[in-house]
Amino acid sequence: MEKGQDSLKENIKDIAGKFLERIKNKEIFVISHFDTDGITSATIMIKALKKLDKKFSVKIIKSLDENFILSLPKNKLILFLDLASGSLDYIEKAKLEDVFIIDHHEVIQEVPERVNIINPWFNGKEKISSAGLVYLFCKEIDPENKKFAKLSVLGMIGDLMENSIDSLDDKIFEEGDIKKKRGLLIYPSTRPINKILEYSSEPYIPGVTGSPSGIIELLREAGIEPSNGKYKSLLELNEDEMKKLTTSIMLRNPKARNKEIAGNIFLIKFFNKLEDARELSATINACSRLGKSSTALRFCLEIPNAKKDAEEIHTQYKHHIISGLEFASKTQKIEGRGFVIINAQNEIKDTIIGTIASILSNSSIYEEGTIIITMAYYEDKIKISARNVGRNGRNVRELLNNVIKEVGGEVGGHEFAAGGIVNKDKEKKFIEMLKKELELEVIKI
Repeated sequence: MEKGQDSLKENIKDIAGKFLERIKNKEIFVISHFDTDGITSATIMIKALKKLDKKFSVKIIKSLDENFILSLPKNKLILFLDLASGSLDYIEKAKLEDVFIIDHHEVIQEVPERVNIINPWFNGKEKISSAGLVYLFCKEIDPENKKFAKLSVLGMIGDLMENSIDSLDDKIFEEGDIKKKRGLLIYPSTRPINKILEYSSEPYIPGVTGSPSGIIELLREAGIEPSNGKYKSLLELNEDEMKKLTTSIMLRNPKARNKEIAGNIFLIKFFNKLEDARELSATINACSRLGKSSTALRFCLEIPNAKKDAEEIHTQYKHHIISGLEFASKTQKIEGRGFVIINAQNEIKDTIIGTIASILSNSSIYEEGTIIITMAYYEDKIKISARNVGRNGRNVRELLNNVIKEVGGEVGGHEFAAGGIVNKDKEKKFIEMLKKELELEVIKI
């Protein structure tokens, strides 16, 4: 993992200079991750490369594997966004000549000589998403690229890094025409409150999420009644209504602290309309999770007909989430002290299983420090997602790595939110070894 300990700003400046030099006579192949952070990263880069009038192609992918990396063309400059920090050994094996990586995931392998990498793991582990890094990189290439600030904010929110947005740039709100307000962290704050509560999964509200009757009861309890058959939006609630609604939600979710359900709401102008950034981020994510990354990209580029397509996909996605949560609540689980394993097999889509794990880890269902592992089939493989409730306790990326290095497969992610892939024929062995690893940690404690 050796790289210099220059400041992140110096690192970006240095890599941007090398990038401009290398692309003079080479076509660029941009490869980005399919989540909100990856899609917004790709969008910023597309806009910047178009301004440079450079020839490039873009591929959005769910995950990197050895075969894909070995198949990459050696005559192009390969630019990875929001991935590849965990695939450095494969990049070295592929003998790719010009590789640039802009990513924020943990680096545990040696960085090959031919790889130019921007990653905060080499600069004090600064909290910043890939879209934030790509924004700073593209602004270094051309200061006019500061106008892409709103996309970097979307990427930061997509990776739950709202509290670090200010660190990107002290003028980011002005440059991106972004407004910031305090309020309940239920989105979209611009839509009727009864509609957003129905599909509220973050926070997940027991007895309310997915229950029209539970919603009416909650709102009545908070003293919020419809006017002409329509409820107010979250932003339209007065201070007293907001306090009562917050209290009612907390009574149903007693382990939730006030700071977890109240915070900053970011409003961004998209398609000439002020929108809740969390809803935009969720829409982008939904498109990719349902296999429509091209629609997510078109949505971010604000291509007119993409808005309707993306919103329809997002509605479908919310139904998938509600049914996935229902399955997770009813199915038989593998449970032990401090952990729960939910093996959904074919019952939940592999692209949604990580979202289910995240929602459960942010709910009041499990104690802080509980490790939640979810699993789902796709093709001949199993997608694994690991979360740590309360982001406190054991490093789940390390845990998955300890098991998967024995079983065989891929691992990536962060300390408290990680994922992996193993072959389906290793299912039984993976679960046995995972249980052993989890139980061993309890014995150590």
